[in-house]
Amino acid sequence: MPTRKYTYYDFTLSLCPECLKRIDAKIVFENNKVYMLKRCPEHGNSKVLIADDVEYYKNIRNYNKPSEMPYKFNTKTHYGCPYDCGLCPDHEQHSCLTVVEITDRCNLTCPTCYAGSSPTYGRHRTLEEVKTMLDTIVANEKEPDVVQISGGEPTLHPQFFEILDYAKQLPIKHIMLNTNGLKIAKDFDFAKRLKSYTPDFEIYLQFDSFKEEVLQSLRGADLLKIREQALQHLNELNLSTTLVVTLQKGLNDDEIGKTIDFALKQKCVRGVTFQPTQIAGRLDNFDAQTDRITLTEVRRKILEQAKVFNQDDIIPVPCNPDALAMGYALKLGGMVLPLTRYINPADLLDNSKNTIVYEQDEHLRNKMFELFSTGTSSEAASEGLHSILCCLPKIEAPSLSYDNLFRVIIMQFVDAYNFDVRSIKKSCVHIVNKDNKIIPFETMNLFYRDEKQAYLEELKHS
Repeated sequence: MPTRKYTYYDFTLSLCPECLKRIDAKIVFENNKVYMLKRCPEHGNSKVLIADDVEYYKNIRNYNKPSEMPYKFNTKTHYGCPYDCGLCPDHEQHSCLTVVEITDRCNLTCPTCYAGSSPTYGRHRTLEEVKTMLDTIVANEKEPDVVQISGGEPTLHPQFFEILDYAKQLPIKHIMLNTNGLKIAKDFDFAKRLKSYTPDFEIYLQFDSFKEEVLQSLRGADLLKIREQALQHLNELNLSTTLVVTLQKGLNDDEIGKTIDFALKQKCVRGVTFQPTQIAGRLDNFDAQTDRITLTEVRRKILEQAKVFNQDDIIPVPCNPDALAMGYALKLGGMVLPLTRYINPADLLDNSKNTIVYEQDEHLRNKMFELFSTGTSSEAASEGLHSILCCLPKIEAPSLSYDNLFRVIIMQFVDAYNFDVRSIKKSCVHIVNKDNKIIPFETMNLFYRDEKQAYLEELKHS
């Protein structure tokens, strides 16, 4: 009896990468890799690698927890996902992180930019527009977990600090500033003013590579000295910072371990987020056939290159396990203790058990005692760990603070190639658009930016 060369695993809905029409897709295993097979009546067959680790991919389903919903939806479900964003009542996850793009303008024209920003593109939002966008998030979430002020380059906005002042008045648990760091590097007084928004304020700093040729390819400029100067200012202020790396296979994926090691040595850095390039927006130096990198490939390279973490430390995040993986560690006195390995995965899915009490956890306490000298943080009372560990067990640790946290996140934004409607319905990183709708990051970049809206209307009626 003839057999196929793959093992059929599952079925989903995807998109044709050429025309973006919704089509059927099969998930199959072949040579210990996971592929998506699909066929568009117009553009034919396609085969896309979606994971290079079958066991991890199958284990994702064990991390799926009941959906947490927003208090309000913004659209009705009519055409079906992804044509009704958002959020429509058919979506399966609230906004863990909501992006507010306060401007289209940027002081760079990066060859890789999902928003297509530049010094001449688009415009700044008015202060009233931004206030309405922020109010929309609060109406949906009541107490939003994380709101990210973004762009373009948000520090260019002429009313930037007025926007931050307004955001800090709202019941937002954690505010992030998504920036390329140029303003912070060149103006220490600007950085000092940012420090005044702490606690519960963080810099989300673009940090792609240590190599000039990589930075030229991704950003169109050698920005390493700018990054170093920005970090010097942020370290001096101890202003909480996450380094954000856009990853492209064969370009900078060999620097993953070096980036983590470097980040662990920076006083201000609380973690690194690795984002495989989403095929959307401006991609001048990218080949979709050779340069895509999957979440599991990034995870494997973290384990190979960064000796701090082992197989049990980088796990799926339950709010959207297909697209997010995360590892936590505690750092103190120059030592690092991976924390995720001590978490019972079952507890992630049960909110009643979703707390680690550091002082009462004998195993964790003893392990910490072995590694660290005793001491308390001066900021423990003002910025505790318990409020910012989204989707993983909360930590009750009065003797520790956010300074003692280090996290590694893999955030894979799906595109038309690896689009899986199951993952999109669980998307928890959202953008407020100009119409004050809250739209998943992935579908925003595929369908809902200005120049793409007309084609979306065609798809709805085709």
